Amino acid sequence: MTLSLDGIRVLELARYQAGPRGGMILSDLGAEVIKIERIGGEETRKNPPMVRGQSIYFSVYNRGKKSICLDMRSAEGKAIFTDLVRRSDVVLENFRPGTMAAMGFGYESLKAINSGIILTSVSGFGQYGPYTERPAFDPLGQAMSGLMDLTGRPVGQPLGVASSVVDRYTALHATIGTLAALRHRDRTGEGQMVDVCLLDSALTMVEIPSSYYLSTGEEGGETGRPPYRAKDGYVVISAVGREMATRLMTLVSGPGADTSPIVPAAADARRAALDAWCASRTVDEIVTTLLELGVPVAPVRTIPEVVKDPHMWAREMMVKMDDPVAGEVYVPGVTVKMSHTPGRVGPVPTPGQHTDEVLGRLLGYDAERLRSLRDEKVIG
Repeated sequence: MTLSLDGIRVLELARYQAGPRGGMILSDLGAEVIKIERIGGEETRKNPPMVRGQSIYFSVYNRGKKSICLDMRSAEGKAIFTDLVRRSDVVLENFRPGTMAAMGFGYESLKAINSGIILTSVSGFGQYGPYTERPAFDPLGQAMSGLMDLTGRPVGQPLGVASSVVDRYTALHATIGTLAALRHRDRTGEGQMVDVCLLDSALTMVEIPSSYYLSTGEEGGETGRPPYRAKDGYVVISAVGREMATRLMTLVSGPGADTSPIVPAAADARRAALDAWCASRTVDEIVTTLLELGVPVAPVRTIPEVVKDPHMWAREMMVKMDDPVAGEVYVPGVTVKMSHTPGRVGPVPTPGQHTDEVLGRLLGYDAERLRSLRDEKVIG
């Protein structure tokens, strides 16, 4: 089966989430993603949660890739990487800005090796700017963008999102930028550098309140979205627009209910009325009634409830896979559904599993050369 990115080769020098998740998406779409790890494997192979000795953290973001273990600090390791760059399309990395250049593989150096190479750099604060040298992880992006403050407004203190949502947004931006750079190269033969970072991605989550404040000097536009409490759980109701709000509030408060937009007092009164209406009903009663009315509504679910949802399995959003360490694990399915090139989900590699195959196939190394490199601890 031909896939969308068949023939595209990605060298991934990335750890944790934002970089590896971008490589995962490119792999899903058909690219050959070669993950270059230190000898013995990268540190996130030990990140919890663990299942029968296998890191679910690592598995989720690295299934479908090939793994080679290479000592990038050695002259021989650098030479091998140089040869791989000549035969590749993309280098994906998420080191702190300046690290690739210090290793001898900044964009200009890569371009000299392969003029069509695309360097996709994922970082905390970008390749330039006042904070560029700072280290960062997802919660810092949530904090510095204002997202954490907005999310926590209803409970009276900043509140972080439970998942690493900024990492995931950044991975999407890295993927989009890489695909756009590949399209540009198709037309011109010219590679380029793609610069994405956690803080930029987090700022896209507060676009409306940021724009509103700069335009008016006032805070507003978006805030935290607390659910409504039912007799046996919680629901989220999203009656967006006057027509939906009228139908909802007529049901709750009777004909003539106030659905005027913007006015805070009216919004507070509507919230109180909805709170009381939901509190006297079960989640199923609320969902059934409002869906029949054409009002968007959903139950607030726990993870055990989510993974029992038939819709998730119909969409193949999680798949069971044989695993060389754990026996079997569940990993994410392909998110982008395509009619002619539907994507793929590959297994989780062991450290250096594909070293001999990749170096033999791409660089022509024979068994004696591979054995010598392994004895010298250049490869693993």
